[in-house]
Amino acid sequence: MPARVPEPSTSRLSGSADAAVRAVKEAAAQVEADLAERAGRASGTAADVLAVTAAMAADPTLVAAAARRVREDRLTPERAVWDAAGSVATQLEALGPPMSERARDVRDVRDRIVAALTGAVPPGVPDPGHPFVLVASDLAPADTAMLDPAVVTAIVTARGGPTSHMAILARALGIPAVVALPGATDLADGEEVVVDGMAGTVVRAPTADDVEGARRRVTAATFDGRGMTRDGTEVELVANVADPAAAEAAAAAGARGVGLFRTEFCFLGRGEEPSIEEQVTAYRAVLSHFPDRRVVVRTLDAGADKPLRFLTPEHEDNPALGVRGLRTAVAHPDVLDRQLDAIAQAAAAESAEVWVMAPMVATVDEARDFAAACAAHGLEQSGVMIETPAAALQARHLLAEVSFASLGTNDLTQYTMAADRDLAGVAALSTPWQPAVLELVRVACEGGAMHGAPVGVCGEAAADPLLAPVLVGLGVTSLSMTPRALADVASTLAGVSRDECAELARTVLECSTAQAARDAVRERLLT
Repeated sequence: MPARVPEPSTSRLSGSADAAVRAVKEAAAQVEADLAERAGRASGTAADVLAVTAAMAADPTLVAAAARRVREDRLTPERAVWDAAGSVATQLEALGPPMSERARDVRDVRDRIVAALTGAVPPGVPDPGHPFVLVASDLAPADTAMLDPAVVTAIVTARGGPTSHMAILARALGIPAVVALPGATDLADGEEVVVDGMAGTVVRAPTADDVEGARRRVTAATFDGRGMTRDGTEVELVANVADPAAAEAAAAAGARGVGLFRTEFCFLGRGEEPSIEEQVTAYRAVLSHFPDRRVVVRTLDAGADKPLRFLTPEHEDNPALGVRGLRTAVAHPDVLDRQLDAIAQAAAAESAEVWVMAPMVATVDEARDFAAACAAHGLEQSGVMIETPAAALQARHLLAEVSFASLGTNDLTQYTMAADRDLAGVAALSTPWQPAVLELVRVACEGGAMHGAPVGVCGEAAADPLLAPVLVGLGVTSLSMTPRALADVASTLAGVSRDECAELARTVLECSTAQAARDAVRERLLT
Protein backbone atom coordinates (compact mmCIF):
# COMPACT_ATOMS: atom_id res chain seq x y z
CA MET A 1 0.00 0.00 0.00
CA PRO A 2 1.20 3.56 -0.68
CA ALA A 3 2.84 5.14 2.37
CA ARG A 4 1.05 8.07 3.97
CA VAL A 5 2.70 11.32 5.00
CA PRO A 6 2.39 11.56 8.79
CA GLU A 7 0.41 14.44 10.26
CA PRO A 8 2.81 17.09 11.63
CA SER A 9 2.88 17.85 15.32
CA THR A 10 1.18 20.94 16.70
CA SER A 11 4.40 22.36 18.14
CA ARG A 12 4.82 26.11 17.79
CA LEU A 13 7.28 27.95 15.57
CA SER A 14 10.50 28.88 17.34
CA GLY A 15 12.32 30.68 14.55
CA SER A 16 11.66 33.45 12.04
CA ALA A 17 8.15 33.70 10.61
CA ASP A 18 9.55 35.22 7.42
CA ALA A 19 11.85 32.26 6.92
CA ALA A 20 8.99 29.84 7.56
CA VAL A 21 6.78 31.57 4.99
CA ARG A 22 9.60 31.43 2.44
CA ALA A 23 9.93 27.71 3.11
CA VAL A 24 6.22 27.20 2.41
CA LYS A 25 6.45 29.12 -0.87
CA GLU A 26 9.55 27.20 -1.97
CA ALA A 27 8.01 23.83 -1.11
CA ALA A 28 4.80 24.66 -2.99
CA ALA A 29 6.83 25.78 -6.02
CA GLN A 30 8.85 22.55 -5.86
CA VAL A 31 5.68 20.44 -5.82
CA GLU A 32 4.15 22.44 -8.65
CA ALA A 33 7.28 21.98 -10.77
CA ASP A 34 7.33 18.23 -10.09
CA LEU A 35 3.68 17.76 -11.03
CA ALA A 36 4.04 19.97 -14.11
CA GLU A 37 7.02 17.90 -15.21
CA ARG A 38 4.94 14.73 -14.79
CA ALA A 39 2.14 16.31 -16.82
CA GLY A 40 4.64 16.99 -19.59
CA ARG A 41 5.57 13.29 -19.68
CA ALA A 42 1.95 12.09 -19.57
CA SER A 43 -0.79 12.29 -22.18
CA GLY A 44 -4.57 12.38 -22.43
CA THR A 45 -6.61 12.36 -19.24
CA ALA A 46 -3.49 11.68 -17.16
CA ALA A 47 -1.87 14.89 -18.38
CA ASP A 48 -5.06 16.85 -17.66
CA VAL A 49 -5.29 15.51 -14.12
CA LEU A 50 -1.64 16.27 -13.38
CA ALA A 51 -1.95 19.77 -14.85
CA VAL A 52 -4.95 20.53 -12.63
CA THR A 53 -3.15 19.15 -9.56
CA ALA A 54 -0.06 21.24 -10.38
CA ALA A 55 -2.30 24.32 -10.59
CA MET A 56 -3.60 23.53 -7.09
CA ALA A 57 -0.05 23.52 -5.75
CA ALA A 58 0.51 26.89 -7.43
CA ASP A 59 -2.71 28.40 -6.07
CA PRO A 60 -1.65 31.47 -4.06
CA THR A 61 -4.73 31.08 -1.85
CA LEU A 62 -3.33 27.95 -0.19
CA VAL A 63 0.10 29.49 0.37
CA ALA A 64 -1.44 32.71 1.69
CA ALA A 65 -3.65 30.78 4.13
CA ALA A 66 -0.64 28.83 5.39
CA ALA A 67 1.42 32.02 5.70
CA ARG A 68 -1.32 33.62 7.80
CA ARG A 69 -1.26 30.66 10.18
CA VAL A 70 2.50 30.93 10.47
CA ARG A 71 2.41 34.63 11.32
CA GLU A 72 -0.75 34.82 13.43
CA ASP A 73 -0.72 31.42 15.17
CA ARG A 74 3.04 30.81 15.16
CA LEU A 75 2.57 27.38 13.54
CA THR A 76 5.45 25.53 11.97
CA PRO A 77 5.43 25.62 8.12
CA GLU A 78 4.33 22.00 7.82
CA ARG A 79 1.55 22.36 10.39
CA ALA A 80 0.35 25.59 8.79
CA VAL A 81 0.11 23.90 5.37
CA TRP A 82 -1.66 20.90 6.89
CA ASP A 83 -4.31 23.03 8.57
CA ALA A 84 -4.78 25.44 5.65
CA ALA A 85 -5.25 22.60 3.16
CA GLY A 86 -7.55 20.78 5.55
CA SER A 87 -9.78 23.83 5.74
CA VAL A 88 -9.96 24.07 1.92
CA ALA A 89 -10.72 20.35 1.60
CA THR A 90 -13.53 20.59 4.16
CA GLN A 91 -15.08 23.49 2.25
CA LEU A 92 -14.92 21.52 -1.02
CA GLU A 93 -16.56 18.50 0.58
CA ALA A 94 -19.41 20.69 1.79
CA LEU A 95 -20.10 21.76 -1.80
CA GLY A 96 -21.00 18.23 -2.86
CA PRO A 97 -20.12 16.57 -6.17
CA PRO A 98 -18.17 17.11 -8.28
CA MET A 99 -16.20 19.69 -6.26
CA SER A 100 -16.02 17.27 -3.32
CA GLU A 101 -13.85 15.14 -5.59
CA ARG A 102 -11.21 17.89 -5.52
CA ALA A 103 -10.90 17.56 -1.73
CA ARG A 104 -8.81 14.43 -2.12
CA ASP A 105 -6.57 16.22 -4.62
CA VAL A 106 -6.09 19.12 -2.19
CA ARG A 107 -5.02 16.66 0.51
CA ASP A 108 -2.65 15.02 -1.97
CA VAL A 109 -1.04 18.40 -2.70
CA ARG A 110 -0.91 19.06 1.06
CA ASP A 111 0.95 15.80 1.65
CA ARG A 112 3.44 16.57 -1.10
CA ILE A 113 4.18 20.05 0.26
CA VAL A 114 4.51 18.74 3.82
CA ALA A 115 6.88 16.03 2.59
CA ALA A 116 8.98 18.66 0.84
CA LEU A 117 9.12 20.70 4.05
CA THR A 118 9.97 17.84 6.39
CA GLY A 119 12.02 15.51 4.22
CA ALA A 120 9.42 12.75 4.57
CA VAL A 121 8.82 10.30 1.74
CA PRO A 122 6.30 12.00 -0.57
CA PRO A 123 3.06 10.32 -1.58
CA GLY A 124 3.60 7.71 -4.21
CA VAL A 125 3.35 4.08 -5.16
CA PRO A 126 5.85 1.58 -3.73
CA ASP A 127 8.33 -0.13 -6.03
CA PRO A 128 8.98 -3.70 -4.85
CA GLY A 129 11.02 -4.48 -7.95
CA HIS A 130 8.48 -6.84 -9.55
CA PRO A 131 4.91 -6.70 -10.94
CA PHE A 132 2.25 -6.46 -8.25
CA VAL A 133 -1.39 -5.70 -7.43
CA LEU A 134 -1.69 -2.28 -5.80
CA VAL A 135 -4.03 -2.24 -2.80
CA ALA A 136 -4.96 1.04 -1.13
CA SER A 137 -7.66 2.71 0.89
CA ASP A 138 -7.80 5.23 -1.93
CA LEU A 139 -5.43 6.44 -4.62
CA ALA A 140 -4.88 10.02 -5.70
CA PRO A 141 -5.37 10.64 -9.43
CA ALA A 142 -1.91 12.24 -9.56
CA ASP A 143 -0.38 8.91 -8.51
CA THR A 144 -2.68 6.83 -10.69
CA ALA A 145 -1.77 8.89 -13.74
CA MET A 146 1.87 7.80 -13.58
CA LEU A 147 1.38 4.08 -13.01
CA ASP A 148 3.19 1.66 -15.31
CA PRO A 149 0.81 -1.14 -16.44
CA ALA A 150 3.79 -3.47 -16.79
CA VAL A 151 4.48 -3.09 -13.07
CA VAL A 152 1.07 -2.42 -11.51
CA THR A 153 -1.00 -5.27 -12.90
CA ALA A 154 -4.23 -4.35 -11.08
CA ILE A 155 -5.63 -1.90 -8.53
CA VAL A 156 -7.90 -2.64 -5.57
CA THR A 157 -9.23 0.17 -3.38
CA ALA A 158 -11.54 0.37 -0.38
CA ARG A 159 -12.93 3.74 -1.42
CA GLY A 160 -13.92 5.55 -4.61
CA GLY A 161 -16.46 4.74 -7.27
CA PRO A 162 -16.42 3.01 -10.67
CA THR A 163 -16.61 6.34 -12.51
CA SER A 164 -14.17 8.23 -10.26
CA HIS A 165 -11.16 9.89 -11.87
CA MET A 166 -8.92 7.21 -10.41
CA ALA A 167 -11.00 4.42 -11.97
CA ILE A 168 -11.19 6.22 -15.32
CA LEU A 169 -7.42 6.72 -15.36
CA ALA A 170 -6.86 3.06 -14.54
CA ARG A 171 -9.05 1.97 -17.45
CA ALA A 172 -7.29 4.39 -19.79
CA LEU A 173 -3.99 2.75 -18.80
CA GLY A 174 -5.45 -0.72 -19.28
CA ILE A 175 -5.09 -1.60 -15.60
CA PRO A 176 -7.93 -3.70 -14.13
CA ALA A 177 -9.41 -1.90 -11.14
CA VAL A 178 -11.87 -2.96 -8.47
CA VAL A 179 -13.01 -0.04 -6.32
CA ALA A 180 -15.02 0.30 -3.12
CA LEU A 181 -14.25 -3.32 -2.21
CA PRO A 182 -15.24 -4.17 1.36
CA GLY A 183 -12.25 -5.58 3.20
CA ALA A 184 -9.78 -4.40 0.57
CA THR A 185 -7.26 -3.29 3.17
CA ASP A 186 -7.35 -6.76 4.75
CA LEU A 187 -5.42 -8.12 1.77
CA ALA A 188 -1.93 -9.00 2.96
CA ASP A 189 1.38 -8.07 1.38
CA GLY A 190 2.56 -11.02 -0.73
CA GLU A 191 -0.90 -12.62 -0.96
CA GLU A 192 -1.78 -14.01 -4.42
CA VAL A 193 -5.07 -12.76 -5.87
CA VAL A 194 -6.89 -12.71 -9.21
CA VAL A 195 -8.46 -9.33 -9.98
CA ASP A 196 -11.28 -9.26 -12.53
CA GLY A 197 -11.92 -5.64 -13.46
CA MET A 198 -14.84 -6.62 -15.72
CA ALA A 199 -16.69 -8.48 -12.98
CA GLY A 200 -15.50 -6.25 -10.16
CA THR A 201 -14.24 -9.21 -8.14
CA VAL A 202 -11.08 -10.21 -6.29
CA VAL A 203 -10.41 -13.93 -5.81
CA ARG A 204 -8.23 -14.75 -2.82
CA ALA A 205 -6.22 -17.99 -2.75
CA PRO A 206 -6.99 -18.63 -6.45
CA THR A 207 -6.70 -22.12 -7.90
CA ALA A 208 -4.47 -22.94 -10.85
CA ASP A 209 -7.57 -22.91 -13.06
CA ASP A 210 -8.49 -19.42 -11.80
CA VAL A 211 -5.05 -18.10 -12.71
CA GLU A 212 -4.95 -19.80 -16.10
CA GLY A 213 -8.44 -18.55 -16.96
CA ALA A 214 -7.40 -15.00 -16.14
CA ARG A 215 -4.31 -15.32 -18.35
CA ARG A 216 -6.41 -16.56 -21.27
CA ARG A 217 -8.83 -13.64 -20.97
CA VAL A 218 -5.96 -11.16 -20.99
CA THR A 219 -4.33 -12.52 -24.15
CA ALA A 220 -7.35 -13.62 -26.20
CA ALA A 221 -8.74 -10.40 -27.64
CA THR A 222 -7.43 -8.66 -30.76
CA PHE A 223 -8.80 -5.72 -32.75
CA ASP A 224 -8.69 -5.30 -36.51
CA GLY A 225 -10.39 -1.91 -36.57
CA ARG A 226 -13.96 -3.15 -37.05
CA GLY A 227 -16.78 -3.79 -34.62
CA MET A 228 -19.37 -6.31 -35.72
CA THR A 229 -21.88 -8.70 -34.23
CA ARG A 230 -21.76 -12.39 -35.10
CA ASP A 231 -24.39 -11.96 -37.81
CA GLY A 232 -22.68 -8.99 -39.46
CA THR A 233 -24.33 -5.94 -37.88
CA GLU A 234 -21.68 -3.23 -37.84
CA VAL A 235 -21.07 -1.28 -34.63
CA GLU A 236 -18.69 1.63 -34.90
CA LEU A 237 -15.91 1.22 -32.30
CA VAL A 238 -13.88 4.39 -31.94
CA ALA A 239 -11.63 6.06 -29.39
CA ASN A 240 -11.75 8.76 -26.75
CA VAL A 241 -8.71 11.03 -27.03
CA ALA A 242 -7.60 14.09 -25.14
CA ASP A 243 -4.49 15.33 -26.94
CA PRO A 244 -2.18 14.55 -29.90
CA ALA A 245 -0.26 11.83 -28.03
CA ALA A 246 -3.50 10.04 -27.18
CA ALA A 247 -4.65 10.38 -30.80
CA GLU A 248 -1.44 8.76 -32.00
CA ALA A 249 -1.92 5.90 -29.52
CA ALA A 250 -5.54 5.44 -30.62
CA ALA A 251 -4.59 5.24 -34.28
CA ALA A 252 -1.85 2.73 -33.44
CA ALA A 253 -4.40 0.62 -31.55
CA GLY A 254 -6.52 0.32 -34.69
CA ALA A 255 -9.20 2.89 -33.91
CA ARG A 256 -10.71 4.07 -37.20
CA GLY A 257 -11.98 7.29 -35.76
CA VAL A 258 -12.61 9.35 -32.63
CA GLY A 259 -15.96 9.45 -30.86
CA LEU A 260 -14.82 11.99 -28.28
CA PHE A 261 -12.01 14.48 -28.74
CA ARG A 262 -11.74 16.39 -25.46
CA THR A 263 -10.40 19.86 -26.20
CA GLU A 264 -9.74 20.87 -22.59
CA PHE A 265 -6.01 20.14 -22.90
CA CYS A 266 -5.64 23.48 -24.71
CA PHE A 267 -7.22 25.40 -21.83
CA LEU A 268 -6.51 23.69 -18.48
CA GLY A 269 -3.88 25.16 -16.19
CA ARG A 270 -3.88 28.49 -18.02
CA GLY A 271 -4.76 31.93 -16.76
CA GLU A 272 -5.97 33.14 -20.14
CA GLU A 273 -7.70 31.71 -23.18
CA PRO A 274 -5.39 30.20 -25.84
CA SER A 275 -5.33 32.08 -29.13
CA ILE A 276 -7.17 30.83 -32.21
CA GLU A 277 -3.81 30.07 -33.80
CA GLU A 278 -2.74 27.95 -30.83
CA GLN A 279 -5.99 26.03 -30.92
CA VAL A 280 -5.77 25.40 -34.67
CA THR A 281 -2.28 23.93 -34.27
CA ALA A 282 -3.40 21.71 -31.40
CA TYR A 283 -6.54 20.45 -33.14
CA ARG A 284 -4.68 19.70 -36.38
CA ALA A 285 -2.19 17.60 -34.42
CA VAL A 286 -5.11 15.33 -33.45
CA LEU A 287 -7.02 15.39 -36.74
CA SER A 288 -3.90 14.49 -38.72
CA HIS A 289 -3.89 10.98 -37.25
CA PHE A 290 -7.28 10.18 -38.79
CA PRO A 291 -7.26 11.11 -42.48
CA ASP A 292 -10.66 10.52 -44.09
CA ARG A 293 -11.97 9.26 -40.73
CA ARG A 294 -14.58 10.78 -38.46
CA VAL A 295 -13.43 12.80 -35.46
CA VAL A 296 -16.09 14.09 -33.07
CA VAL A 297 -14.77 17.24 -31.42
CA ARG A 298 -16.37 18.26 -28.12
CA THR A 299 -16.28 21.97 -27.41
CA LEU A 300 -14.78 23.14 -24.15
CA ASP A 301 -16.26 21.35 -21.14
CA ALA A 302 -15.27 23.83 -18.43
CA GLY A 303 -16.79 24.27 -15.01
CA ALA A 304 -17.55 21.98 -12.05
CA ASP A 305 -14.31 19.98 -11.52
CA LYS A 306 -12.57 21.82 -14.42
CA PRO A 307 -12.74 25.50 -13.45
CA LEU A 308 -11.06 28.14 -15.63
CA ARG A 309 -10.26 31.58 -14.25
CA PHE A 310 -11.17 33.40 -17.46
CA LEU A 311 -14.45 31.58 -18.04
CA THR A 312 -16.17 30.04 -15.01
CA PRO A 313 -17.45 31.66 -11.78
CA GLU A 314 -14.98 31.80 -8.90
CA HIS A 315 -17.50 30.25 -6.53
CA GLU A 316 -20.74 28.35 -6.91
CA ASP A 317 -22.60 26.67 -4.07
CA ASN A 318 -23.33 23.63 -6.23
CA PRO A 319 -21.05 23.69 -9.29
CA ALA A 320 -22.20 20.29 -10.57
CA LEU A 321 -25.54 21.97 -11.25
CA GLY A 322 -24.03 25.29 -12.19
CA VAL A 323 -22.35 27.05 -15.10
CA ARG A 324 -20.50 24.31 -16.94
CA GLY A 325 -20.10 23.05 -20.49
CA LEU A 326 -22.19 24.91 -23.06
CA ARG A 327 -23.69 27.07 -20.31
CA THR A 328 -20.45 29.08 -20.12
CA ALA A 329 -21.33 30.47 -23.56
CA VAL A 330 -24.21 32.48 -22.10
CA ALA A 331 -21.83 34.91 -20.40
CA HIS A 332 -18.87 34.30 -22.75
CA PRO A 333 -20.20 33.64 -26.27
CA ASP A 334 -16.94 34.96 -27.71
CA VAL A 335 -14.96 32.04 -26.25
CA LEU A 336 -17.21 29.50 -27.98
CA ASP A 337 -17.16 31.54 -31.18
CA ARG A 338 -13.36 31.58 -31.27
CA GLN A 339 -13.17 27.85 -30.54
CA LEU A 340 -15.59 27.04 -33.35
CA ASP A 341 -13.51 29.27 -35.64
CA ALA A 342 -10.38 27.31 -34.68
CA ILE A 343 -12.11 23.95 -35.18
CA ALA A 344 -13.34 25.02 -38.62
CA GLN A 345 -9.87 26.17 -39.67
CA ALA A 346 -8.31 22.92 -38.45
CA ALA A 347 -10.97 20.88 -40.26
CA ALA A 348 -10.34 22.77 -43.51
CA ALA A 349 -6.60 22.12 -43.24
CA GLU A 350 -6.93 18.35 -42.63
CA SER A 351 -8.85 15.56 -44.36
CA ALA A 352 -10.58 14.15 -41.26
CA GLU A 353 -14.37 14.24 -41.25
CA VAL A 354 -15.05 16.66 -38.38
CA TRP A 355 -18.25 16.58 -36.36
CA VAL A 356 -18.72 18.96 -33.40
CA MET A 357 -20.76 18.48 -30.24
CA ALA A 358 -21.56 20.55 -27.19
CA PRO A 359 -21.36 19.30 -23.59
CA MET A 360 -24.03 19.70 -20.90
CA VAL A 361 -27.02 20.43 -23.12
CA ALA A 362 -30.40 20.29 -21.37
CA THR A 363 -32.87 22.13 -23.60
CA VAL A 364 -34.00 22.34 -27.21
CA ASP A 365 -33.12 26.04 -27.31
CA GLU A 366 -29.52 25.23 -26.37
CA ALA A 367 -29.31 22.59 -29.10
CA ARG A 368 -30.83 24.91 -31.71
CA ASP A 369 -28.50 27.80 -30.82
CA PHE A 370 -25.45 25.55 -30.88
CA ALA A 371 -26.38 24.14 -34.30
CA ALA A 372 -26.76 27.69 -35.61
CA ALA A 373 -23.37 28.69 -34.20
CA CYS A 374 -21.72 25.69 -35.86
CA ALA A 375 -23.43 26.41 -39.17
CA ALA A 376 -22.18 30.00 -39.06
CA HIS A 377 -18.65 28.61 -39.11
CA GLY A 378 -19.35 26.11 -41.88
CA LEU A 379 -19.44 23.14 -39.49
CA GLU A 380 -22.34 21.13 -40.89
CA GLN A 381 -22.41 18.16 -38.52
CA SER A 382 -23.34 19.44 -35.07
CA GLY A 383 -24.46 17.37 -32.13
CA VAL A 384 -25.04 17.33 -28.39
CA MET A 385 -23.92 15.40 -25.38
CA ILE A 386 -26.73 13.71 -23.48
CA GLU A 387 -25.58 13.89 -19.87
CA THR A 388 -28.75 14.87 -18.05
CA PRO A 389 -32.06 13.04 -17.64
CA ALA A 390 -33.73 16.08 -19.23
CA ALA A 391 -31.70 15.68 -22.42
CA ALA A 392 -32.40 11.94 -22.59
CA LEU A 393 -36.12 12.42 -22.12
CA GLN A 394 -36.20 15.20 -24.73
CA ALA A 395 -33.90 13.47 -27.22
CA ARG A 396 -36.59 13.28 -29.89
CA HIS A 397 -36.86 17.07 -29.81
CA LEU A 398 -33.13 17.75 -29.46
CA LEU A 399 -32.34 15.55 -32.45
CA ALA A 400 -34.76 17.48 -34.59
CA GLU A 401 -32.28 20.36 -34.23
CA VAL A 402 -28.90 18.60 -34.48
CA SER A 403 -27.40 15.74 -36.50
CA PHE A 404 -26.30 13.35 -33.76
CA ALA A 405 -25.97 12.77 -30.03
CA SER A 406 -23.48 11.10 -27.74
CA LEU A 407 -24.39 9.74 -24.33
CA GLY A 408 -21.97 10.76 -21.57
CA THR A 409 -22.82 7.93 -19.21
CA ASN A 410 -20.62 9.10 -16.32
CA ASP A 411 -22.57 12.29 -15.76
CA LEU A 412 -25.86 10.74 -16.86
CA THR A 413 -25.45 8.14 -14.12
CA GLN A 414 -24.40 10.73 -11.53
CA TYR A 415 -27.34 13.01 -12.24
CA THR A 416 -29.90 10.21 -12.57
CA MET A 417 -28.92 8.49 -9.33
CA ALA A 418 -27.97 11.66 -7.38
CA ALA A 419 -24.74 9.90 -6.44
CA ASP A 420 -21.25 11.42 -6.32
CA ARG A 421 -19.18 9.14 -8.49
CA ASP A 422 -16.19 9.34 -6.10
CA LEU A 423 -17.93 8.38 -2.87
CA ALA A 424 -17.53 4.77 -1.77
CA GLY A 425 -20.73 5.04 0.24
CA VAL A 426 -22.78 5.40 -2.95
CA ALA A 427 -20.59 3.32 -5.27
CA ALA A 428 -23.39 0.80 -5.74
CA LEU A 429 -25.50 3.60 -7.21
CA SER A 430 -22.74 4.97 -9.45
CA THR A 431 -22.93 2.42 -12.23
CA PRO A 432 -24.46 2.63 -15.71
CA TRP A 433 -25.97 -0.81 -15.05
CA GLN A 434 -28.68 0.94 -13.07
CA PRO A 435 -32.02 0.11 -14.76
CA ALA A 436 -33.06 3.77 -14.59
CA VAL A 437 -29.93 4.83 -16.48
CA LEU A 438 -30.40 2.12 -19.11
CA GLU A 439 -34.02 3.15 -19.57
CA LEU A 440 -32.82 6.70 -20.31
CA VAL A 441 -30.34 5.29 -22.84
CA ARG A 442 -33.21 3.47 -24.53
CA VAL A 443 -35.36 6.60 -24.66
CA ALA A 444 -32.49 8.66 -26.09
CA CYS A 445 -31.78 6.07 -28.80
CA GLU A 446 -35.48 5.90 -29.63
CA GLY A 447 -35.47 9.68 -30.05
CA GLY A 448 -32.51 9.46 -32.41
CA ALA A 449 -34.14 6.70 -34.46
CA MET A 450 -37.17 8.92 -35.08
CA HIS A 451 -34.91 11.25 -37.09
CA GLY A 452 -32.42 8.71 -38.42
CA ALA A 453 -29.81 10.37 -36.21
CA PRO A 454 -26.96 8.29 -34.74
CA VAL A 455 -26.69 8.08 -30.96
CA GLY A 456 -23.38 6.88 -29.54
CA VAL A 457 -21.90 6.34 -26.11
CA CYS A 458 -18.63 8.00 -25.13
CA GLY A 459 -18.77 7.48 -21.36
CA GLU A 460 -17.00 4.75 -19.44
CA ALA A 461 -19.92 2.40 -20.11
CA ALA A 462 -18.67 2.00 -23.68
CA ALA A 463 -15.50 0.31 -22.44
CA ASP A 464 -17.37 -2.39 -20.49
CA PRO A 465 -17.35 -5.56 -22.64
CA LEU A 466 -20.36 -6.97 -20.78
CA LEU A 467 -22.42 -3.81 -21.23
CA ALA A 468 -21.51 -3.24 -24.89
CA PRO A 469 -24.01 -5.73 -26.38
CA VAL A 470 -26.72 -4.35 -24.09
CA LEU A 471 -26.07 -0.83 -25.37
CA VAL A 472 -26.22 -2.08 -28.96
CA GLY A 473 -29.51 -3.79 -28.15
CA LEU A 474 -30.85 -0.51 -26.76
CA GLY A 475 -30.13 1.20 -30.09
CA VAL A 476 -26.66 2.71 -29.62
CA THR A 477 -24.88 3.04 -32.98
CA SER A 478 -21.29 3.64 -31.85
CA LEU A 479 -19.12 3.05 -28.80
CA SER A 480 -16.19 5.34 -28.03
CA MET A 481 -13.68 4.26 -25.40
CA THR A 482 -10.10 4.15 -24.23
CA PRO A 483 -8.12 2.43 -27.01
CA ARG A 484 -7.05 -0.35 -24.65
CA ALA A 485 -10.65 -1.53 -24.38
CA LEU A 486 -11.31 -1.82 -28.13
CA ALA A 487 -10.17 -5.42 -28.50
CA ASP A 488 -12.20 -6.74 -25.55
CA VAL A 489 -15.37 -4.95 -26.66
CA ALA A 490 -14.94 -6.12 -30.26
CA SER A 491 -14.41 -9.71 -29.08
CA THR A 492 -17.61 -9.68 -27.02
CA LEU A 493 -19.72 -8.21 -29.84
CA ALA A 494 -18.36 -10.78 -32.28
CA GLY A 495 -19.81 -13.52 -30.10
CA VAL A 496 -23.43 -12.32 -30.15
CA SER A 497 -26.01 -11.68 -32.84
CA ARG A 498 -28.03 -8.48 -33.26
CA ASP A 499 -31.13 -10.30 -32.01
CA GLU A 500 -29.26 -11.53 -28.95
CA CYS A 501 -28.19 -7.95 -28.20
CA ALA A 502 -31.83 -6.90 -28.34
CA GLU A 503 -32.80 -9.76 -26.05
CA LEU A 504 -30.10 -8.80 -23.55
CA ALA A 505 -31.42 -5.24 -23.59
CA ARG A 506 -34.96 -6.42 -22.87
CA THR A 507 -33.64 -8.60 -20.06
CA VAL A 508 -31.80 -5.81 -18.23
CA LEU A 509 -34.73 -3.42 -18.55
CA GLU A 510 -36.86 -5.97 -16.73
CA CYS A 511 -34.34 -6.22 -13.86
CA SER A 512 -35.08 -4.27 -10.72
CA THR A 513 -31.47 -3.71 -9.62
CA ALA A 514 -28.10 -2.97 -11.20
CA GLN A 515 -26.60 -6.13 -9.73
CA ALA A 516 -29.40 -8.27 -11.12
CA ALA A 517 -28.93 -6.70 -14.57
CA ARG A 518 -25.20 -7.34 -14.57
CA ASP A 519 -25.59 -10.87 -13.25
CA ALA A 520 -28.15 -11.69 -15.94
CA VAL A 521 -25.84 -10.56 -18.73
CA ARG A 522 -22.79 -12.19 -17.18
CA GLU A 523 -24.64 -15.49 -16.94
CA ARG A 524 -25.67 -15.30 -20.61
CA LEU A 525 -22.26 -14.26 -21.96
CA LEU A 526 -19.72 -15.92 -19.70
CA THR A 527 -21.24 -19.31 -18.90
